[in-house]
Amino acid sequence: MNEITLKNFRCFHEKQSARLAPLTLLVGENSTGKTSFLALVKALCDMVYSFLMPDFKEPPYDLGSFDEIVHHRRGRAESFDAGFSTEVRKSPSSWTYKYEVTFEKSGTAPTPVRRVRSFEDGWIEERYSTGDAYFFQVGTQNGTWKGLVPAESVVWFDIYDERMWAPALANRLLSGRLQEDEVVQIEPLNGSPELGQDDLISIRNLSMIDLEHFFREGRIFASAPVRSKPKRTYDPSRPTPDPEGDYVPMLLANLMSQDGEKWASIKSRLEKYGKAAGLFDEISIKRLGNRDSEPFQLQVRKFSGQRKGPPRNLIDVGYGVSQVLPVITELLRDDVSPMFLLQQPEVHLHPSAQAALGSLFCQIAGPERQLLVETHSDHLIDRVRMDVRDGVAALKPSDVSILFFERNDLDVKIHSLEIDEEGNIKGAPDGYRSFFMEETSRSLWKEYRSY
Repeated sequence: MNEITLKNFRCFHEKQSARLAPLTLLVGENSTGKTSFLALVKALCDMVYSFLMPDFKEPPYDLGSFDEIVHHRRGRAESFDAGFSTEVRKSPSSWTYKYEVTFEKSGTAPTPVRRVRSFEDGWIEERYSTGDAYFFQVGTQNGTWKGLVPAESVVWFDIYDERMWAPALANRLLSGRLQEDEVVQIEPLNGSPELGQDDLISIRNLSMIDLEHFFREGRIFASAPVRSKPKRTYDPSRPTPDPEGDYVPMLLANLMSQDGEKWASIKSRLEKYGKAAGLFDEISIKRLGNRDSEPFQLQVRKFSGQRKGPPRNLIDVGYGVSQVLPVITELLRDDVSPMFLLQQPEVHLHPSAQAALGSLFCQIAGPERQLLVETHSDHLIDRVRMDVRDGVAALKPSDVSILFFERNDLDVKIHSLEIDEEGNIKGAPDGYRSFFMEETSRSLWKEYRSY
């Protein structure tokens, strides 16, 4: 994703956009909408991946009902809008794909009522009426057309009891496979010619771009702000992913017993970060029996020069180790996710470990892996700036975006900031890091006066 747009969503009233990059850092005071922003990104991705209604209460986010999500500080709005743009690369060229959706209230939940997808050569707009009839308009360089699928023909998911964003009748119309007994009313607009076969093929190709581009990407990883508590002993279970990272010890234990090559690979990567962060030099699994079905312990070890300290249970070392382990494990897995939404990954880490996280993010982020990180750590942000400046990672200054969330009366303004070749933050408003600058100035002034 290159950009997010939003309007009347939570604390964001006016329509505004935020620039995303391979590595995007979300900074600002508490309760300025950073977590809500991440939840919106996940909802948009879920809609594109599965065409299902997004769940704004799905962990690790719980934004509540429609009335709690729509902006109401200046009078409750009747709808809210969201969207994104991305670059679609398809040899030998690339173009911008834009996705916009409008939500209204249905019962207590936000329900999509309008979706627009626009491309280089055309666009498709879809709407539902209050009677559940499905309308769509399509446009190419040759003209514009309007279609209607009657309410009785709209397709529903039997399992989820939710409307499809691309009803089967419209899909078959666009693909030229509409059966004789199926009714779709379509008419040209603004003097356009009748919808021809060439336009049907063109529109069909456009409508499938999101499928080709997004479905191949895989799952999104969204972490909770507080991860799971360490345990002295773990009982084997199915490692089902969750935002708190409860599954991570079992995942590592399975790799050790079932795939030695993958275990050696992720063990090496985890230990590399552990050493850089000063947290641990070695990580291991201790089986408490001879079979994989028996309990096990997760242990870490610190070295001091040539001397190796004793292995220590995860629960007996600093809490920061267990809190960061789910995050770095996901980042370093072989089957890495295409997008990471991270909330305060630095929690319980000392400054050098926070800075080491910044370096890890710079190494992971790139054209195929996008990281959105909500953080309150100056140490993490400064390490990112310095690593980009010094060329430690492959990221260029344009590959980093800093989103500063600033409270403005009853609204919040998102400032999209960049860094330059020297690692300086460009275009920062007066409010950016004002508290930290004031504290630094106080410290320097006192030291100056002491001379």
